[in-house]
Amino acid sequence: MTVRTRLIVLTVLGLAVTMTIWGWIQLRVLNVILIEQQVKRLYDLAETVSTYYQHFPTGKGLSALDDALEDHIKSDDRLARIDLFSVVNGEVEYIVGAGRVPYEWHENVISAAIEKSKTQRVELNTDGGPALGLLYPFLSERDTQVFVGVIVFSQSRFEILARAKRLLLFSTVGLLFAILFVLALSYRWLIGRPLGVIIDTIDDFRAGKYVKRIPIARLDEWGHLADHFNVMADEIERVLARNQELQRHLEERVQEATHNVVQLQQQVNQLQQLTALGHLTATLAHDLGTPLHSIAGLAKLLLEHDAWPPDVGRKLELIVQQTQRLNTVIQNVRHATRLPEPHFESVSVPELLNETLSLVEPLMQKSGVQLIVDVDEKIPVLFVDRYRVQTALFNLIQNALEAMSGGGKISVTAKAVPQNNAVAITVQDNGPGIPPELLARVCEPFFSTHTDEGLRGLGLAIVQDIVKIHGGKIEIKSSPYEGTQVALFFPIVENVTSIEVSHDAPSLNKP
Repeated sequence: MTVRTRLIVLTVLGLAVTMTIWGWIQLRVLNVILIEQQVKRLYDLAETVSTYYQHFPTGKGLSALDDALEDHIKSDDRLARIDLFSVVNGEVEYIVGAGRVPYEWHENVISAAIEKSKTQRVELNTDGGPALGLLYPFLSERDTQVFVGVIVFSQSRFEILARAKRLLLFSTVGLLFAILFVLALSYRWLIGRPLGVIIDTIDDFRAGKYVKRIPIARLDEWGHLADHFNVMADEIERVLARNQELQRHLEERVQEATHNVVQLQQQVNQLQQLTALGHLTATLAHDLGTPLHSIAGLAKLLLEHDAWPPDVGRKLELIVQQTQRLNTVIQNVRHATRLPEPHFESVSVPELLNETLSLVEPLMQKSGVQLIVDVDEKIPVLFVDRYRVQTALFNLIQNALEAMSGGGKISVTAKAVPQNNAVAITVQDNGPGIPPELLARVCEPFFSTHTDEGLRGLGLAIVQDIVKIHGGKIEIKSSPYEGTQVALFFPIVENVTSIEVSHDAPSLNKP
């Protein structure tokens, strides 16, 4: 439905309702005026009858009054009845009267007139049609309550009201048509042409012609709309220019940040590889060192016997030499794969999380897992090895992602724990959880429930070692089908700016 149609419909409805209410009010006022005119005529007639009765209450006077009332009824077709009666001890006694139709006044009307001692007006239905009655009370010389009842037909009043209704209806319809005709002629000048100009300008603006403005210079609402649009267009043009400049700076910042993230990812990957290789080397050294020591010990014991032939003794000496050589090789490998010494520095927790979450953002987007981060506003600064802590958090989030292949939610929270003089960084997921029988072994190196190839089971072992290097502790809580929560506690160091970098980290167990 167009604006023009809506305007016509609303105008017609508004005028129809307004004219209906106005016509109803006019008819009510006209009806009241007609009734007041009839009541005044009836009141004058009743007052004349009561005055005559009070001056001539004799039989002869009443006979003359009765004749006069008959003549009056005959001469005026609008009069239906005139009665004069008294009420004595609740009984109605008829005195004189004349009428065209029979009628008896109701007791409730008489009782109301007696109680209020006022003239009572009442709408009546008589044999001759609708009528208006007036009951006029007064006291006679003998203090008897006397009433003059006058009834006049209302047919003329209703005819006048009916003609007034028709006149109002025709005038209302004519006025509606006249207003609609004026609206139809003035629509294009008032609405159509300015609206078309505004729409064309807005279409050009949407097409990229930001220099276009609405050329309407009027003092009405269209002029105000054009002024507001032009001001808005100027502001949009300025904002677009600023946005282009900001976008250029943002692209440069994104390139710089991407370069930093790539470097940080490489450092974390190198540290993770060295940590895994260190665990592998330690395990191999333990698994190979014990049998090598046994072999070397047994060979030395056999050399203590002098009864061996020379070639056998020579072979035993070779066995001892080779076991010592293998042990030296293992120790050299252990030294070569040892992690670099930790580099402690003051790092804020939000900065640490921002750098770490940038590393896992691509994994989060691929897995469809929702990440929620909540950091306490007044959390203290940590004195830690930045890259080792990032490696620990990266491993925890990566484990959580692997546990939720079908999607889910990961929460990373950081808050101070004053009772432990520590900061707790917690990674929690709503994955399948860890069975209770396996919870005690999850931090063992190379322990994993995954059966695919590759180095498995080093993630939590690496995390545990990193937390120990910082003198902290790790707490793991998990329930089947409810998820897993891993909390890393790092000790708070007072006056971290004055602490020199050392290889010994503060411990939660120290005061």
